[in-house]
Amino acid sequence: MAASGAGSPGRLVQYVVVRSDLVHKLSWPLGAVITQACHAATAAVHLHYSDPETQRYLAELDSMHKVVLGAPDEAALSSLSENLTQAGVSHKLWIEQPENIPTCLALKPYPKETVQPLLRKFKLFK
Repeated sequence: MAASGAGSPGRLVQYVVVRSDLVHKLSWPLGAVITQACHAATAAVHLHYSDPETQRYLAELDSMHKVVLGAPDEAALSSLSENLTQAGVSHKLWIEQPENIPTCLALKPYPKETVQPLLRKFKLFK
């Protein structure tokens, strides 16, 4: 995957993709779904803490940028996780325990232009 220009790294973004069916079809409380997204985002940063882009993202504490997208269901979320893995994109698929339900995933911080093409079919979470 091509990185942005060497002299001017792109804006770092942490993408989070949440299953929208949890709220709209399975009637999970919105707070519970937000908690899942928080778990995934925190886990992705923790797993990639020593990564230079993660460190730069954390150093810009007051200007962090996240984008939360919606996946229609578990199959779409799992397919995205597989595609990201195949593309070499570091992420954490959050699986709620003890239910063993994949609920969301979060990428480590990346330059937006590096990963946005892989996420184009997902819209902002509503």
